[in-house]
Amino acid sequence: MFANVDWADIGKATIDTLLMLGGSLALTVILGVPLGVLLYLSGKGRLAANPVLNAVLSFVVNVLRSVPFIILLIVMLPVTVLLVGTSLGVAGAIPPLVVGAAPFYARLVETALREVDKGVVEATQAMGGSTFQIVTRALLPEALPGIIAGATVTAIALVSYTAMAGVVGAGGLGDLAIRFGYQRFQTDVMVVTVVLLLILVQILQMIGDRLVAKVSHR
Repeated sequence: MFANVDWADIGKATIDTLLMLGGSLALTVILGVPLGVLLYLSGKGRLAANPVLNAVLSFVVNVLRSVPFIILLIVMLPVTVLLVGTSLGVAGAIPPLVVGAAPFYARLVETALREVDKGVVEATQAMGGSTFQIVTRALLPEALPGIIAGATVTAIALVSYTAMAGVVGAGGLGDLAIRFGYQRFQTDVMVVTVVLLLILVQILQMIGDRLVAKVSHR
């Protein structure tokens, strides 16, 4: 049934996918949370309202979110080579993955912050809290379930992005599916890679749901 499947290649491709996912997700969170906070704070009527800054950030975020990832992969090839020295493999996939996912996650963070009860912010202000203290001690802790849920959604989107990255030789399960499953018509390889990606998505969703439930009960 799986005559064309090389399980060693499947194992290596799975590890490559996990490395791409882990590296890009970590960088996406590191960049996306501050960007989301900045979008929130600079909005109209917020703690550090700045219409010009907000407009510029929103424009950049919206542009990057609107570019299809497969096009972003190709457009960023020179930048990727400049940053990491190659456009191939796991290292070559991470820059476009982060650029594609960070703006999306920043919007989710901004949305989570907007849902925080204004009374919490006002109470912290009444106690003389600075903007930094309000963000770190009130906004982020209260928005944590939404931020984690956003990270889960972003991680699942990154799984599909890593599969598409196989088009430009990034490696991983997507690359295997394209080279063997699609180009060589090896259906069994395609089935195995799709099933593994589905399992990965289910695991990510389960972990995310449990983390949200845990922080919500604190």
